[in-house]
Formats: sequence, structure tokens, C-alpha cells
Amino acid sequence: MNLTDLLADETLRQQEFPVTRDKIFLAHAGVCPLPRCVTEAVSNYAREAGTGDQEHFIWPGVIEDGRKLGAQLLHCQPEEVAFVGPTSLSLSLIASGLKFRKGDNILIYFDDYPSNVYPWLALAERGVEVRLMNTRGLGQIRAVDVMGQVDENTKLVALASCHFISGHRLDINAIGKYLRGRGILFCLDAIQTLGAFPTTVEYVDMLAADAHKWLLGPCGAGLLYVRREVQAQLTPQIYGWHNVRCPDYVAQETITFRNDARKYEAGTHNLLGVVGLMATMKMLLDVGVDNIARELRRKREQLVPALQAKGFSVLNADATPESGGGITSFFSPGKDLAALHAKLSAANILTSLRTDRAGQKYIRLSPHFYNTAAELQRVVEML
Repeated sequence: MNLTDLLADETLRQQEFPVTRDKIFLAHAGVCPLPRCVTEAVSNYAREAGTGDQEHFIWPGVIEDGRKLGAQLLHCQPEEVAFVGPTSLSLSLIASGLKFRKGDNILIYFDDYPSNVYPWLALAERGVEVRLMNTRGLGQIRAVDVMGQVDENTKLVALASCHFISGHRLDINAIGKYLRGRGILFCLDAIQTLGAFPTTVEYVDMLAADAHKWLLGPCGAGLLYVRREVQAQLTPQIYGWHNVRCPDYVAQETITFRNDARKYEAGTHNLLGVVGLMATMKMLLDVGVDNIARELRRKREQLVPALQAKGFSVLNADATPESGGGITSFFSPGKDLAALHAKLSAANILTSLRTDRAGQKYIRLSPHFYNTAAELQRVVEML
């Protein structure tokens, strides 16, 4: 799929992304609509699965092809990729599967999305010191902030690649390289960048991302990455026929996990979800993640000054190309943001309404590469 041709040909755009026929969808940081390639792939497989054993049609070759696609997106090896499902499940699997000693601490960001907070807070019950990161603003986590808040007893740092409200994007490589040098594990919730911005794992130890946001895939069909050298340290607390060796489906006296990322896939895969995820990964790789990132930066450069001209305050407004994500959130003190959000929804302009810890509400815009400049202008006019 050529991005330039797509944005210039409205008939093609509506064919490939049916939601554009009657809506302006700007809520990809929430739950995305499915593109044509995904709905067709899932429908075709579902029809095929109605004629016999549904696993037979895609096992094991298609699953392994999916790992290769995931590895291409992450720039890792297929044996480091698992199909686990929701981000919450993957992060909980990581938190529960690591071993900690007395005196160990971990560093997290308390105002992150709850899926990347609760699994780590629960470790306090195991005697782990859970440290909450200090930042200069909502989601504004810099490499220097991480460097100044870890010590010789820090076992792990768990952060999101992009904050879900402010849209501030991490310098993943700078943070990860520093932590790798100190022997500290780095876990990344990448759901707000994977599919939108290059999200490579050269200096990341573990990563989780469901498909239902920027990956444009089905809910509950996410990826889990665990670096090969770290897999021995991460023992899953879930057991099943798939991740524990059981020749001929006969249970053994000794629990022996598979020796790659399949050790985190306890049972039967979400086959419909994996098929849909594979279809969208092929599309995104075809469009090119670098191309998508450039287009999302252009969209943000259009939105920020236009919103400010309307009198709104924009979070992360002075972001650099490296620290700005696909999210543009805005507010105005005293303005009824809930009513404004409802007004947009009534006009078939779909955005997200989010609230911070202090109770301030924001309207969050998160267009994807297929949204047009004219659609964004229409939103600004409605404000």
C-alpha cells in the first residue's frame, strides 16, 4: 500500500478503511476500527474453519509466519516473539515470572496506564520496593530522570513507550542502553507506539503490546517480546499443554518449559486474532513504519498550532520529533470538555475523553496515517 496514493485517492481510502465512509476516526490510542485487510482475513479464515478442525488450517506454519512478521516490526528474532494476548496479561506474566531478592527495588511511573502500574504494585506483597518515578510533567519521562532514580538495588524499570494522555514518547534506546550497562532489566509497554513509530528492542528486555490501537488489529491479539538472554530469568506462572513439554499430550512428572518464547503461550492460540494481527502487520510493513511516523508527525504539526489558535492548551506542545507521539491532547481551564467531546461525537468525529489524577479532563486526538489533512481541519472548525 502506497501512503501517498492512499491519501490522494478517496475511493481507495474508503475501500481500505471503511470507517472513513461516514466518520472521522481520531481515537486510535483507544480502540481502533479494523481495516479491510483484517476483516477479510478474519472472515475468510472463519469460513474455512467452518469446514473442519479450525487449528488445522493455520497450524503450525501460519503461526510461525506470524512470529516472523512480529520480529520484523520489533527488529528481533522470531523465537523471541510470543502470542499472549492483551497487554495487561503479558505485563502480569512478566511481573509474576521474575525472581526478586530481599532489598530489590523496581522503578515505575504511577501515572502510567493502569495496565503498566498494577502488576508492578502487586510486587510489594513479595517484599519488592516499588519506587514511583518523579517527572517534571505528565508523562514527561527523560533518560536523565531514569538515570537519577535507579541505584545498585534496582532490578527492573517498567515504562510505557509513549504516555497515553500527554503523548510524550520515550527515548527508548538512551534509557535502555544505560540500564543494560548497569544490569537493570527494562520492560516496555509499547501499545502506544508499535505500528505508529519505530519501536525496536535492541536495548529492551521485555515488551508487550496488544493489537487494538496503532497496530490496527483485533482486541486481545497482542505480541510479547522477551530477549533470548532473559528468557531463563522469566519463568511463567501459567502452565498448559503448549508451553510445557508433553509428548503425545501425555503429562510428564517433570515440568519442562519450551526453550524459546513459546514458553509463555500456555494453551491454544487466539487463532482468529492472530490471523487478523498477521494481516495488519503485513499492511503496516508494506506502508513502512518510518513513513507512518513521518505522516503522524506532520499531522501533529498541523494540529498543535491550530488548537492553540483556538485558545486551547496542548500537552507536550513543544515536543521534538523524537519526543512527540501520535497523541495530541488539549484542554481549556473551565471549559466543559465532556460536552465538547459529546458535540464532536454527535458530528461523527470520534475522539477520546481522558482525565488525569488531578481531575483535569482532556480531549485526546490520535489520528493514524490514513486520516487526511481535511479531516483534521474539519475537527478544528468544529471546536
